[in-house]
Amino acid sequence: MNATNDAKRNILVVDDESQITRVLRTSLAGQGYNVRTAGDGDEALEVMREWAPDLVITDLSMPNMGGLELCRRIRSKSAVPIIVLSVRGEEKPKVEALDSGADDYVTKPFNMNELVARVRAGLRRAARPALEESASKIEAGDFHIDLNTRVVTVRDREVRLTPKEFDLLSYLAKSPGRVLTHRTLLAAVWGGTSTQQPEYLHVFMNHLRKKLEPEDGSVRYIVTEKWVGYRFEPGEPKDAPK
Repeated sequence: MNATNDAKRNILVVDDESQITRVLRTSLAGQGYNVRTAGDGDEALEVMREWAPDLVITDLSMPNMGGLELCRRIRSKSAVPIIVLSVRGEEKPKVEALDSGADDYVTKPFNMNELVARVRAGLRRAARPALEESASKIEAGDFHIDLNTRVVTVRDREVRLTPKEFDLLSYLAKSPGRVLTHRTLLAAVWGGTSTQQPEYLHVFMNHLRKKLEPEDGSVRYIVTEKWVGYRFEPGEPKDAPK
């Protein structure tokens, strides 16, 4: 099934493994995307000087300029979504990549369906108008959040939150689908001095899940990215195409 809404969007794949770039080029092109490839960060920046990608997929470990520096260079001048490919188990580089400006990551070996879904999510986020600081409401999937009255409704059901729970949910909801690191969330909600106290975050995330998630105990909205952080998935808008 081709990605109808995202057809002809440009995707840059950066990886020094030719087998990976071949597989990604073939699979993404089959979904209707325009795909170019690069073997490292230097080559990727050269490509971007003459061709504007709508999303970048990059490996972390590459010769010459690696993925971390590439994320920093891209983010210094562009808001294009970046998905990092990372070897399973390398938690520290994943966190560093996200802190350097990456929006998401997928571990190697990866499932192509999962990667394509992350690509679609990244492109949807980029296509949405940026949330202005003066905005008083957040409408995302199953969620309606009024920043003035601090009222939250989920699937038309009002949910009562404590002040910190509300602040945490609001911050997550401003970046739906994006992986936010423990450090980022702690600094945003509790201040910079709390970044070394992740127990705050774990307790409040558990409280939020009890209030927001389905009663059957499944995780629908607040997804744990092990050792890294959390990702907020608000659900599909009611008028979203099937």
